[in-house]
Amino acid sequence: MSKTILIIDDEEKLRNLLARIIRAEGFEVLEAGTLKEGTKTIASKAVDVLLCDVKLPDGNGVDYVINTKQLYPSIEIILLTAYGNVADGVQAMKNGAFDYIIKGDDNDKIIPLLNKAFEKVSLQKRIEQLEEQVGQKYNFDSILGSSTLIQESISLAKRVAPTEATVLLLGDTGTGKEVFAQAIHSSSARAGKPFMALNCSAFGKELLESEIFGHKAGAFTGALKDKKGLIEEASTGTLFLDEIGEMHIELQSKLLRVLETSEFIKVGDTKPTKVSVRIIAATNRDLQQEVQDGKFREDLFYRLNVFTIFLPSLKDRKKDIPVLANHFLLIYSTKINRKVTKMSDAFLATLSKHDWKGNIRELKNVMERAVILCDEQELAVQNLPLDMQLASDENSNKQLSAFELASVEKLHIQRVLNHCKGNKTETAKLLNIGLTTLYRKIEEYKIG
Repeated sequence: MSKTILIIDDEEKLRNLLARIIRAEGFEVLEAGTLKEGTKTIASKAVDVLLCDVKLPDGNGVDYVINTKQLYPSIEIILLTAYGNVADGVQAMKNGAFDYIIKGDDNDKIIPLLNKAFEKVSLQKRIEQLEEQVGQKYNFDSILGSSTLIQESISLAKRVAPTEATVLLLGDTGTGKEVFAQAIHSSSARAGKPFMALNCSAFGKELLESEIFGHKAGAFTGALKDKKGLIEEASTGTLFLDEIGEMHIELQSKLLRVLETSEFIKVGDTKPTKVSVRIIAATNRDLQQEVQDGKFREDLFYRLNVFTIFLPSLKDRKKDIPVLANHFLLIYSTKINRKVTKMSDAFLATLSKHDWKGNIRELKNVMERAVILCDEQELAVQNLPLDMQLASDENSNKQLSAFELASVEKLHIQRVLNHCKGNKTETAKLLNIGLTTLYRKIEEYKIG
């Protein structure tokens, strides 16, 4: 990776000297004498680190940090000043500067400081690449697992993807329904068009109606201007409605109209709006039972149930746990910048024994937590939540005495406290307990 630095300083001799020193270390150096020239250079060149004087003919470097970081958040900025000013230094850091140093100290400090800045730039680029690969560019290759059940689900999704058929994804929470919806969209003729997702359980009836169908100005108190709903935003693309079983029955009729006529009426409007959108819905509920109980429209159920795909729970595809765990290990070791490269056999065995009620989402959270707590290159059982540690004990089938359980719990709390350097709020978060409970445990176990 090329390392490009831009120096903005109106003192030409000093700027040239600094550029020669930096170039001698193998960096590529660009130069500018004013903020205006520097801005043009940043717009046309891939700049990684900016060295900027504070006092310049056309502005102040401290203020310049704000605009530059807003437009180019990945650029790290080091400010240079001839006169040390604590207030300026504090403000520069608040504005997003990487560091603030006094001219004259440059020769001693600048190269180590640049190397640190480039480490941060490199890490951020790796994170962005990973997030792009695993979070944005969904396709069927991104769905991990070789077990028969998941391969059957993938095969069905590949068959329906090129069609315009409405798809209903069934399965427990955390089984990856949105990932499947994204993959279907990306493998369809609508790929490259909008993909909008909405969890129907996250909104009340009125707000959900506005979110999906939009509203006209004045439709209700606070509706100051027209708003497009997600159905309109997703036009020519795909709308994914997660937890469709939570949708209020009055809104179900409006969705049914979209599926039957490709049109809908915004809240407060009198004229229908035409739309071309593919609907993919998902639920962890038994919709047939919901129909019998009068909680879900039968006609909408049959409209949604054109092509159904069941996503298996993780406990039914435990063969896939190692590859999924390794996938999350790579993501979080990179994101958190930890050199954790592997998992112990005991760690993997414990993962396989767990029942994973939260499915892939739970595994993802457990792996993130484990990487945070790991101080070695290999994940071990002690990096797992306490209940999983106890389950990994060869004697876990026997009933633990209250004393044994308390000893294990005390040791675990102490270990997490040490990791968080005594920060009780962070400790409680990692332990997944309330702060009050943590304080009570600390007092009960006399943890210092």
